[in-house]
Amino acid sequence: MIEEFDNDFEDDEVEYYAIRPNKTQIKKDMATLFALGEEMSALSATQLNLLELPEAIHKSVTEVSGMPHKGARKRLLKFIAGQLYKIDTQPILDNLARIKNKSAHATREHHIAERWRDRLISEGNDALSELFDENPHADRQQLRQLLRNAQKELELGKPPKSSRLLYRSLKLLFNQGFEEDDELEEDFETETDLEEDE
Repeated sequence: MIEEFDNDFEDDEVEYYAIRPNKTQIKKDMATLFALGEEMSALSATQLNLLELPEAIHKSVTEVSGMPHKGARKRLLKFIAGQLYKIDTQPILDNLARIKNKSAHATREHHIAERWRDRLISEGNDALSELFDENPHADRQQLRQLLRNAQKELELGKPPKSSRLLYRSLKLLFNQGFEEDDELEEDFETETDLEEDE
């Protein structure tokens, strides 16, 4: 025969215990925040301002960026990690992702401008016609003049002044194209958000 037990406990007799934090998870979180501190210390002053850090963290990151890789630097990075642990780091991570994206954009622009400059100097008018077809808004007269001068410099073994100017003009030309792409992308994202809201 199964005996039935009455629940004689009153609500005020129930004891609640706090759940101890998982030490392994805390160590992982601190290691991630330590790495974030290191990553932030490699940024320029302008980029660091874009992160919108709390004043104490901003000051510490600025200080750690100029320190040699020794014990004091590691201690300050641990302090930064501890400060980051107390706040919501998601806005910082979002801003950092934007900075990285811009940096990747700049690298891409650099490589494209460099490749086009080298092609223009070696292939001449054929490459120039292709460039104008792909970029109808380009300043044709200026680019033709710069290309002629860059080719002459190369033939005569002179310093590549016009070649550098050609690179800058191309970079500016492609940068305008990338900005238009970004605007189109932002417009598309805005339209998508509006459609989701409806």
